Amino acid sequence: MPELISEEPATGAILWRGRAGDVDAEVATARAGWAGWAARPLAFRVETLRRFANVVRQRHEAFADLIARETGKPLWEARSEVDSVVAKVDISVTAYADRTAQRRLDSPMGSRMALRHKPHGVLAVLGPYNFPAHLPNGHIVPALLAGNAVVFKPSEKTLATGAFLVECFHAAGVPEACVRLLIGGPAEGKALASHRGIDGLLFTGSSRTGLALNRLFADRPEKILALEMGGNNPIVVWDTPDLHTAAVLVIQSAFTSAGQRCTAARRLIVQERLADPLIEAMDAVMRRLIVGEPHADPAPFMGPVIDNETAELLTESFLALMMGGGRPIRHLERPVEGRPFLLPAMIDVTDMAERPDVELFGPILQITRREDFDDAIEEANATRYGLSASLVSQTPALYDRFWANVRAGIVNWNRPTNGASSKAPFGGVGWSGNHRPGAYYAADYCAFPVVSNEADAARASIGIGLREA
Repeated sequence: MPELISEEPATGAILWRGRAGDVDAEVATARAGWAGWAARPLAFRVETLRRFANVVRQRHEAFADLIARETGKPLWEARSEVDSVVAKVDISVTAYADRTAQRRLDSPMGSRMALRHKPHGVLAVLGPYNFPAHLPNGHIVPALLAGNAVVFKPSEKTLATGAFLVECFHAAGVPEACVRLLIGGPAEGKALASHRGIDGLLFTGSSRTGLALNRLFADRPEKILALEMGGNNPIVVWDTPDLHTAAVLVIQSAFTSAGQRCTAARRLIVQERLADPLIEAMDAVMRRLIVGEPHADPAPFMGPVIDNETAELLTESFLALMMGGGRPIRHLERPVEGRPFLLPAMIDVTDMAERPDVELFGPILQITRREDFDDAIEEANATRYGLSASLVSQTPALYDRFWANVRAGIVNWNRPTNGASSKAPFGGVGWSGNHRPGAYYAADYCAFPVVSNEADAARASIGIGLREA
């Protein structure tokens, strides 16, 4: 089996190496273990997962350091990710009680109606590289809580973080058979997704992969499929006097995590009269942004993108926008030779005849100027995606129109497009998801409802349609 290697983006140092796993063996182990876990009382599973949260707390700094080194994100951001891993347990316990609790319903003639939920069985989880702990954990914890077993394949770009996360589950007492780590690349991911032994797939990643998974599951309605995919997200700036604050909100939306968030703003749609002064205000802030390695002092605002291949593809995409008529305002520069650091870039695409509807997963912001607010909403909706959208404006009536008409699963006002709370549902429409939102609503796809009409004794009669005896 081939060896896989994970490198630190900031330095190129080898961080982790290992062999690809055996998909059949991992699924078989999970299948053998899940029924015993599901048979445990809910209180037992809750307590076990709370021990997991405590294990992560105890290893907080080592976990954050590993995430920072493997993704290149600043240490402060990696620490925040570990905090989210811990917080997910209590949030999931609350969500399980709210979304999938046992209930008694009214029923006639002395019987009773019961609503309960059952786990699916073995769920595959495919994780991304941008939040290699928090995002797969957002699937794994609710799945375990509901009584499922999990086969988790982390991104081949963040294998060390995936291994660390799984070891924390095992250290907390989650049976090893119930959380399996599958090391591998695209071939192993495809084999896991198509494996007959899984009962569902929980995915966070690119829309291209999500579409392929959707096609793969088209003739498998018996298997649950939850897709959290990308976004070509708009942020609209309109009728606001505080351009410095607007500039900061746009920069936070577009360039946090080096633009490697599915909720990152890819497109700035700005009122024509505000465009030049807003761009000037943004440029003043962007000149001060620190782009550096994760542990740098002073702390950087953002680190590198995940690898050199990604940096090169983003550079080619920026050049393609220029060739198509885009006017560069800040070029996408690579300040460190041979490493995937990128300086945040802006390009005015107002005059482009055709603006490509793609998710450029990095620090590139496309700017479009508009005179009319309805045109701005139309431009915001000019995408197959529908994850996140934000309006920066001092006019409440404009937000009412924006909220009512923009097409997205997350609609914000005077807030960034990113930074979604795990205490709320998370997901989008179109190419951003398949109407199975995660975060707080992850409980919905980790168990299925079972409705029972019950009575202590059998009583039945036929009151009509019988001949006389």
